[in-house]
Amino acid sequence: MSIEKAQLSLANNDFEEAKKILRSLLLRDKVNKDAMYLLSIAEAELGNVEEALNGLSRIIATDPQHAAAHYTKAKLLIRLNRHFDALPHHNRAVKHLASSPWAFINRGISNAALKNFTAAINDFDMAIKLDPTLSAAFGNKGNALFEIKLFEQSIEFLDKAIELDSFNVDAFLGKSACLTKLKRLEEALIYAERAIELKPDYAEAWSSRGNALNDLKRHEEALACYKRVIELKPDYAEAWYNRGVTLGDFKRHEEALASYDRAIELKPDYAAAWSNRGVALNDLKRHEEALASYKRAIELKPDYAEAWSNRGNALNDLWRHEEALASYDRAIVLKPEYAEAWSNRGNALNDLRRHEEALASYDRAIELQPDYAVANWNKSLDLLRLGDFERGWKLYEWRWRLDNLTSPQRHFTPPLWLGEVPLEGKTILIHAEQGLGDTIKFCRYIKLVQQLGSEVIFEVQAPLASLLSQLDGVARLIPRGTALPAFDYQCPLLSLPLAFKTNLVSIPASIPYLSAEADRVKQWKDHLGDHGYKIGICWQGTQKDRSVSITFFQALSQIPSVRLVSLLKGDGERDLDSLPDGMRIETLGSGFDSSGAFLDTAAVMKCCDLVITIDTSVAHLAGALGVRTWVALKFIPDWRWMLDRSDSPWYPTMRLFRQKQRDEWQSVFDEMSLTLRSELNQC
Repeated sequence: MSIEKAQLSLANNDFEEAKKILRSLLLRDKVNKDAMYLLSIAEAELGNVEEALNGLSRIIATDPQHAAAHYTKAKLLIRLNRHFDALPHHNRAVKHLASSPWAFINRGISNAALKNFTAAINDFDMAIKLDPTLSAAFGNKGNALFEIKLFEQSIEFLDKAIELDSFNVDAFLGKSACLTKLKRLEEALIYAERAIELKPDYAEAWSSRGNALNDLKRHEEALACYKRVIELKPDYAEAWYNRGVTLGDFKRHEEALASYDRAIELKPDYAAAWSNRGVALNDLKRHEEALASYKRAIELKPDYAEAWSNRGNALNDLWRHEEALASYDRAIVLKPEYAEAWSNRGNALNDLRRHEEALASYDRAIELQPDYAVANWNKSLDLLRLGDFERGWKLYEWRWRLDNLTSPQRHFTPPLWLGEVPLEGKTILIHAEQGLGDTIKFCRYIKLVQQLGSEVIFEVQAPLASLLSQLDGVARLIPRGTALPAFDYQCPLLSLPLAFKTNLVSIPASIPYLSAEADRVKQWKDHLGDHGYKIGICWQGTQKDRSVSITFFQALSQIPSVRLVSLLKGDGERDLDSLPDGMRIETLGSGFDSSGAFLDTAAVMKCCDLVITIDTSVAHLAGALGVRTWVALKFIPDWRWMLDRSDSPWYPTMRLFRQKQRDEWQSVFDEMSLTLRSELNQC
């Protein structure tokens, strides 16, 4: 038996035979360092890494200068992700193998894994100096530059790596990741797919492809990629995390939460997964649990600005706005150019009614990221709430850049009209957007468009078609979903205030601009009769914070001669089954509004002496009909109601009653009750 025979067996990948030969040699010569070294190589190739490491350690114990043993031990420790343990062996290898580029590359890999990126880049530079044709040196330097966010420079080195070796799969993968960060997403896909072609079972390449697809909003394809990653590598925590991100974009929050939980199970110190787990919990309205998740993320990574900002969002949703503000401020200290934290900070300040400070915070977010749609949108809402219509309407156009707008932007061949060109003799399509209340509020502009000499086609939500059929200025009313005729220009309904440069003085407030069907009014007048003081009421909307308990109307119901008539249709009607003793509310039967949205509601309103409602489409309908209306508004109202004033410049027959403290409705209804008692006593 000889060393040469063992070396030949190793060269032929016959590791068991090599191991047999080397063990035989070591029985005769226990301190044969060459045999010990080759046996460690054989053990490593057979997957017995710990045995190999033990053998290398014995060599180093007897010969601390054994460069090959240090070099090989460092490589094996890299395989085990024990980079800190590997470093002293890398240093010995580099010292004794100063002309070996791979000694520097291996040390660079460990330095990069330990986030010693400057040291890693120096190692890769030394390897490049020793061998300028070595693809791995350029590729690893490119990946290190990626980690310090020097994406353009990273691509230069990755391109060189690919030029030197067109089969360098890691370089293709690295370039895909860089291009994704630079939002060059179609190119990123190409490089991820090239990596997959070279190595079809390369889980990381499938993951990179999924990341690019997710950023392209091709969420189903991204999910399929992450599914493939997990099939190939079930314990790949990052794939579970990325899957959670995509599911969150789909609003599939329960599934996202499960995905983050799996990532954390695999990698308990995964701070990003803990933080995004909090996001999923917050989206599920489980705010306290979200806070606990953010707390864990911050414990793991105290300088994690994103987790501090996310924590602020949960606190804000819990109405703990001062604490939220402090959390955003901490995020900004950690990351001064964090535009999202500045925008979120503006939201907290807005909820604290510190509006000028909120605007300054939005401005800082926009300064840092001019194309940040959410910050521009948030600023527009605050400006409109404050009555600064000139700036507010312009910024309101940013709604089309939002990911979560309830009515996405429509795309037509005819150009958008925003008031810049004459409409004389032209046909224009005005298309409704967002909620029914918005359509009712802003359809007043149709007449103004028609007065410019145009023929107006008005496309509306199908349920409103009957109610708006007699709207002044409409040439053709089209229910959404019906084929559209030809037109020359188009404009979304809520862009008309911008087109007409509406300010507080020029609001078109000629009331009424809607009417109820005369036959229905007579029918309901006969049904309700002439006795008593009739108040049509609505206490529930589509949003929880714009709904109140029916019991708040109890004091109003106790006023002599007052009759409360329910205008509500839907789930809220169940509240009428459990009214407090002595409280009576009249209902209008199952046929109420069964033939078209709001047709009976409008007619009943015309039969009432007063309408009292929370902020919902019923309020806008009452205002548009010109009936006397009181609206109960929350502490920070929707921008459409502005701030502090008790009247609405949009609806002359309306009076606004506002919360003086957050989530405190009793005083609002007490004020209504006292006001009504006073008025009726005067009659």
